[in-house]
This record gives sequence, structure tokens and C-alpha cells, in this order.
Amino acid sequence: MASSPSGKPVLYSYFRSSCSWRVRIALALKGITYDQVPVNLLKDGGQQLTAEFQVVNPMQQVPALKIDGITLSQSLAIIEYLEETRPNPRLLPQDQKKRAQVRMISDHIVSGIQPLQNLAILQRVGEKKLEWAQHYITNGFQALEQILKHTAGRYCVGDEVSMADLCLVPQVYNAERYKVDLAPYPTITRINKALLELEAFQVSHPTKQPDTPAELRA
Repeated sequence: MASSPSGKPVLYSYFRSSCSWRVRIALALKGITYDQVPVNLLKDGGQQLTAEFQVVNPMQQVPALKIDGITLSQSLAIIEYLEETRPNPRLLPQDQKKRAQVRMISDHIVSGIQPLQNLAILQRVGEKKLEWAQHYITNGFQALEQILKHTAGRYCVGDEVSMADLCLVPQVYNAERYKVDLAPYPTITRINKALLELEAFQVSHPTKQPDTPAELRA
């Protein structure tokens, strides 16, 4: 899996991966053009498990981003690198308290909710995977709704799009996929709706990726 002949960053991604979507949003917001290498998490037993991809990311997960001569994995590490090297527009507030809140909400989602309902876990759970996913998303959203009541403006923290928003939208998408009732979470629902009106969230959406199956395309 070589670098892009164009010299652009290369994103290893799966259309429905919420972790990959976070990075796609960041790249779109910052106006970074890139080439995309699809890694199908279901085909051939999971292309992320191949020896070839393990060279790219030993954890055998997406996303991975080749950029500036290095390869990075883990979505928040990638986003923070993009923030430090390409700081406009900002995804981490200058205010220290708001920046801490952004990181708190991001970690709440990427550590406290998403890993408990990701593909690898649900494959192990088996026939109760829907009930399992609903349970852990609901638990996480109950807490997240309370947090956002204190931090939100138009978006997760105030009125500027931040890294927390990049985590929220893909997680709401997962909740909808797993048929979680979102009625008890009006703040989450309102913020998600506002974010989906933004171009960066639209072009990076799972229904608009190179590897999106035809029947799921928007």
C-alpha cells in the first residue's frame, strides 16, 4: 500500500466507519485534498486484517493517514496533528476551559461509547448485538445529553465547530443505524441537525464515499 503518486495525503478509510468519518470531516473543514484507499471491514473476512494493511496500521483498524512523511492512526491523534500543522479553521478553542470541554466530550464518545458498539465487538457478541449496541449507546447518550446542556451553543461547545462535533455526528449516525430512540436527547439531536447542514459534514458522509455501495448512495 504505497504512497499516493500525486503527493497528496492518503486516507485509509471505510465508508461506514465512524472513526474514519471524523477524519474525513476534519480534512474537509481544513480544505485538505487527499486520496482515499478503501479498506472494506467486511469483505474477504475483513481487509483490515491482511498482512498488507497491518504494515500500515499494526492495530488493523481504520482510519490511517499517510501525511508529511509519517503514517498516523487513531482518529483523535490524526485530528490533533492536523490542528497543530494546519490550524485554520480551529477545531480546538483557544480558551483553555472550552478546549478541555471539547476534549472531554470527544473522549466521552470515542472511548466511552463507540468502542463498545464497534464492528469487532458486535461480531463477538453475536445474535444479541442490536440489544448490546442500543444499551451502550443509550447509556452514553444519557450522560452526553447532560454534559451538552452545560457546554453547547449552536454546536457541542459554544458556537464554533470543534473536534467534539466531529465525534458527535458519526456517533448519532451509529445510533440511528442501531435504532436507538433519540427522542430523550433533544440537545444531541439539535446539534446533530445543525452540523449536518454544513458542507464538510455532507461531503464526508458515509453515503457519499468512493466505496459506498450503490444501494446506500445518497
